[in-house]
Amino acid sequence: MKNILEKSLQIAHSYTDYKKMVLELLKEGRSTGINQNEDLFHFTKLNNQRMKRLDKQTKLNEESLTKTQKINKDFTWLVLTESWCGDAAQTLPVINKFAEANKKIDLKVVLRDENEELMNQFLTNGNKAIPKLIVVDNHSKEVVGSWGPRSAKAAKMVIDYKEKHGKIDAKLKTDLQNWYNEDKGLNIEMEMVDLIDELIL
Repeated sequence: MKNILEKSLQIAHSYTDYKKMVLELLKEGRSTGINQNEDLFHFTKLNNQRMKRLDKQTKLNEESLTKTQKINKDFTWLVLTESWCGDAAQTLPVINKFAEANKKIDLKVVLRDENEELMNQFLTNGNKAIPKLIVVDNHSKEVVGSWGPRSAKAAKMVIDYKEKHGKIDAKLKTDLQNWYNEDKGLNIEMEMVDLIDELIL
């Protein structure tokens, strides 16, 4: 596991560099990932706009900031993602706010399709679901926590919909994005605080 992690960390991007890479790909009419098509490009374009908006609008509450500032060990928060992933676009800006609140958190981003070995260690119900946050203790190089691909409430929405309709479709994706817009990152923020509680025990 340590070797797999090390390989991915060597090619990881900072959050800023990840966003720059996505912008460059958009100029070329492309998305991240092995597959390329109009839909993935369209979703990447939408997600870029969402992330820009959320970067400006997202603010952690005082309780979250206070808790985050109690972290006194160095951690890498490594996120597996792809530019076309709507859940990731809603999640990464919130996670980044936690990293900005404490220099002990080093946020890094890697692409799922380029890091299959790592992704396979963090499957969700056997699927390569993203985004996936992996928390690494920089001293021991051990994985000490993980989160994703969605907050519990968003995950329940997906499970309930699939049970009723049998599959994820365009309507669910729209409903989910509307939920994210109304929630304004609050559920993700609360679950990040829960994760931090485990790190500062």
